[in-house]
Amino acid sequence: MAKLSSINKNNRRLRLSNKYYQKRKKLKMIIMDKKLPLEERFKAQMKLSSLPRNSAKTRVRNRCQITGRPHGVYRKLKISRIALRQLGLEGKIPGMVKSSW
Repeated sequence: MAKLSSINKNNRRLRLSNKYYQKRKKLKMIIMDKKLPLEERFKAQMKLSSLPRNSAKTRVRNRCQITGRPHGVYRKLKISRIALRQLGLEGKIPGMVKSSW
């Protein structure tokens, strides 16, 4: 089990990134638009940099929903490899069996 503070910190980052998603997207569109004057693009860049750092999507870490483990997490399932194996051994995932040879 991961530290609770790390899990909570990541959850805060996730909430912030969802909250500021539309605002960041609009500002980035303005910044990337080469047809707009340089001053307007610069103002948009300053507004974007004034937003909280943790509101960026890249700051969010993929963590296991069960254990909070940050490494070895399957994106589709949002479960770590260890938790997935444990659930498979318990028979909670249909069709999944432990591999042995």
